[in-house]
Amino acid sequence: MFFRKKSAESAAGSGAASGQGNGGVHVSMTVNGKAVAAEIDPRMLLVQFLREHLRLTGTHVGCDTSQCGACVVHVDGRAAKSCTLLAATCDGSKVTTIEGLAQDGKLHPMQEAFRQHHGLQCGFCTPGMIMSAVDLVQRSGGKLDEHAIRDGLEGNLCRCTGYHNIVAAVTAGAANMAGMRQAAE
Repeated sequence: MFFRKKSAESAAGSGAASGQGNGGVHVSMTVNGKAVAAEIDPRMLLVQFLREHLRLTGTHVGCDTSQCGACVVHVDGRAAKSCTLLAATCDGSKVTTIEGLAQDGKLHPMQEAFRQHHGLQCGFCTPGMIMSAVDLVQRSGGKLDEHAIRDGLEGNLCRCTGYHNIVAAVTAGAANMAGMRQAAE
């Protein structure tokens, strides 16, 4: 997945690299539109911060090795696998989780497409799959065929399906996202 790492100088300047107190670091970021801050272990992964500190449990831990994609979130607008990303490197960033996609009680177009096209079975991979799909659509401008979708979701594993419904859901979600962009213009 894509992620722009902050340089050591940038992290030091923001306070992320400067230990405070008991070997911890202070981290602050915007998560799903809300400012959050905490003193954390410098080795804490972003997925742990989201799940354990913020109780945002929609982001799943599937493999701890960046292979399955169940942990995908958006960091500064780009998809990132949060199971291999230190929370301290996200100091000052904007993070969006699956919980942050829906607005005003209305599902995001990609979430709605996954619901309508049954792009899930057990649901474990679904949050990461949706977050990756939204990023894929945003990067491609919505111009996706089946091959591009399958290629773009290569880092997301589903152990239940043959991906047929997932591809159909992403196709429909991309069309719905394009419709929203046109309506906004």
